[in-house]
Amino acid sequence: MGKKIKKEVDAPPKDVFDPLAIESKKAETAVLMLQSPEEEILAKSCDALYKFAKKGDENKAALLGLGAVESLSKLISHEDKIVRRNATMVCGIMAAHNDVRKLMQKLDMIPSLIARLAPEEEVVVHEFATLCLDHMANEYTSKARIFELNGLEALIRLLSSPDPDVKKNSVECIYLLAQDFQSRSAICEQNAIPPLLELLKSDYPVIQQLSLKALGSVSCEAECRIALKENQALDNLLKILEVKELNDLHVEVLLIIANCLEDIDTVQLLQQSGGLKKILTFAETSPLPDVQRNAAKAVAKSANNAENRKFFHEQEAEKTLVELLASDNNGVKVAALQAISVLCANVASKEIFSKNGILQIINLLNKDNAEVQEAAVFALANLTTGCPNNAGALVEADGIDALVNLLTDKTEEVIASACTVLINMAAQESLRLVMQSHGVMQALATTLQSASNLVLRKAELTVAALGCDAEARTEFKNADGLVHLVKLLSSNHDEVRRNACWAIAVLASDEETAGELYRLGAFEILQEMNFSTSRRNNFSELAENKMLDNNLPLKYNQKGHLSYSNLIKDGFYDHGRLKPGSKLPSLEELSKQMLNQNRAVVLVNTKLPELITPSPPPAQEKSEPNQGRSASSQSRSASREKGGRNVPSPVDDKQDVPSGRSPSLSRSGVKERSSSKIKSRVKKEEEKMKEEDEIPPAMIQPEPVPQITQWLPPFDQELADYISEVTRTILPLLHPREQVVALAQFVAEKMGGPVAKDRLHEFSWELHVSELKYELKCNVIPIGKIKKGIFYHRALLYKAIADRIGIGCSLTRGDYGRAWNEVKLLSDSIHAGTKAPPETYIVDLMYQPGHLMKPGSVETDHYQHI
Repeated sequence: MGKKIKKEVDAPPKDVFDPLAIESKKAETAVLMLQSPEEEILAKSCDALYKFAKKGDENKAALLGLGAVESLSKLISHEDKIVRRNATMVCGIMAAHNDVRKLMQKLDMIPSLIARLAPEEEVVVHEFATLCLDHMANEYTSKARIFELNGLEALIRLLSSPDPDVKKNSVECIYLLAQDFQSRSAICEQNAIPPLLELLKSDYPVIQQLSLKALGSVSCEAECRIALKENQALDNLLKILEVKELNDLHVEVLLIIANCLEDIDTVQLLQQSGGLKKILTFAETSPLPDVQRNAAKAVAKSANNAENRKFFHEQEAEKTLVELLASDNNGVKVAALQAISVLCANVASKEIFSKNGILQIINLLNKDNAEVQEAAVFALANLTTGCPNNAGALVEADGIDALVNLLTDKTEEVIASACTVLINMAAQESLRLVMQSHGVMQALATTLQSASNLVLRKAELTVAALGCDAEARTEFKNADGLVHLVKLLSSNHDEVRRNACWAIAVLASDEETAGELYRLGAFEILQEMNFSTSRRNNFSELAENKMLDNNLPLKYNQKGHLSYSNLIKDGFYDHGRLKPGSKLPSLEELSKQMLNQNRAVVLVNTKLPELITPSPPPAQEKSEPNQGRSASSQSRSASREKGGRNVPSPVDDKQDVPSGRSPSLSRSGVKERSSSKIKSRVKKEEEKMKEEDEIPPAMIQPEPVPQITQWLPPFDQELADYISEVTRTILPLLHPREQVVALAQFVAEKMGGPVAKDRLHEFSWELHVSELKYELKCNVIPIGKIKKGIFYHRALLYKAIADRIGIGCSLTRGDYGRAWNEVKLLSDSIHAGTKAPPETYIVDLMYQPGHLMKPGSVETDHYQHI
């Protein structure tokens, strides 16, 4: 054999780099390798980074800090499909980190990610590209960018992908995009409903749930609900409800049904097919609180339509909702209460809740859960609106205390609803009286100190609703409610100011409250408000007029006029004109002033001061025999004391009443018994009184002396006599004209008689009035004591007496002491049965007492002016 010759190996080219196997143990190196121009190194680096990032958020944050995201944002669009795939996988994993998503958004990676959804890309690329978009769709700006770049179309197409992960990521991304109304419409336009419904058949519960959530969002749009109906979605959804094994899907199914029930056609269809009854039965029997809550929400949404409320009433939805109130879950209670609030807009439903439901709702007012309280009181507000029976049922169920307690709640919506319930109840007088005994006015006085305009508006309306009763006004005043209400007249909130005016207009219905409001400055604020074009409102002028009508001294002082309906009562006084900016003093303040040179205040008062007898001191043992002293002896002593005081008895020529019986019973007994029995009883009374008179003086306790507990205006005996005389002589006259003339002559006679026009300056009435002031040591003079009166004295006396006997007249103040009365009389020339308006006359009380003058005539002008 020949000798073997060794073959020579060719040396490698000098310009070629020999392959180098590198093993790196640090992520920094892998990140640096992302800058390599070699596809193999890029692919391997991305693969290594994917495995590293998958281990946790700390690794994702580390890669972010090393600048990996910037490189990956370029690599996901690399020409090499392996590099693209691996880079997309890294991006999909890292997008779970919030800071990474922010940087991806800044780098505008969404266009590249949407491009990876193309059909020619691998399934793995689809999976991680959709995962990345899914994470980014949690941000609003990213959602808008995806929508802008028409990413929905690719996502909807991938709902039919054979890979479950792609389906899951795509449907979840669609669900997040559907939170925006623009995307919802686009989803329907791109026919996404059929593939979403198809996903309900998936073997993966998470895909089914996400599909239902997406359908729940898009079903808010009417066109999407039409698409659902066209694809028989409701039938499939009801079938899911019937399968107990699919109870994890029931919550989302009911949300979709709730949206669909907003359409009348859908409700009618379900009502005819029995689907509506199935939903209610399912809600009542389901053991899952979330299911029950969503079922109640479905009823609430649908019942916003009047036609739908009728369908629910036919299916006895009220019974189901009342049953849900007994749930242990607060969320179910709140949803049921909200459904009741909407459903009770149907009158028939309100009546059902009156019998079954009011009591349960009242019990929920005392729950610690704020949401339950708010929903319960709101339901009661709707139940009692326009339904007196429900308001009465609330009282019967002892719900007033709970409502009053809610007036001091921390939540303004709760207080507002509680006020609405109280307003609804206050429409019935019988209920108002019951409410007053529960301290509602004191609670409202506290509520008026709230900082919430909503609370203040409602509280003011509640005060107005309850303030039409005298006891309620007194209770509110004693609780300092008027103080807080007057402050609200200066509020910068228009509705608060308006409602405050309305409340004051109601409260100023009696003289005492109107006087207190004036003292607190309400009148001045209302005057300023009515002068302002921006602050006055519909009720500010009404409130001012109501205060004046129930404070006639103030009205006459401010307006110089009292109308026919302004009847002068006891306690009225004419102060004369005030200086601008001055406040009208009270009658008590004027009476206690020192004598001055000011115009005398003329008083009208025939009311006797109420005398209150103080309780006698405790009887001692030695006075026990006198404890049986008869009432007849006491009455005799009291009558003797009254006689000494020269106070006229309110009842004249009345027979004394035997002790121990009321006057009415004694009089009836006298009528019924025979005269012999009367004589026998009188004889016994005389013997009894004789025995009492024989008791030693030391054993007789002194009679308690009646005392006046507060200041009262002086009693005008002369005026009382005038009224008695006029009642006896003028009131019986048949013709109104005769009454008017006779009263004018009577007043003139009592005030110094007729005065000739040319001798008016000689009528020394000023000296007479000054003498009266000095005699009484007071600036206030009862009008009956004035025997020389000028125009304004006579006109006031005429009005005061005319109002007592039913003659309608007005009182107007002029200048320089002038004043006059206006009356309306039918003309004597009008034939019987002819309808004609009465004619107006001015009554002459000075020159020719009883002469009737036509307004606007020369003689009237001379009478009214100097």
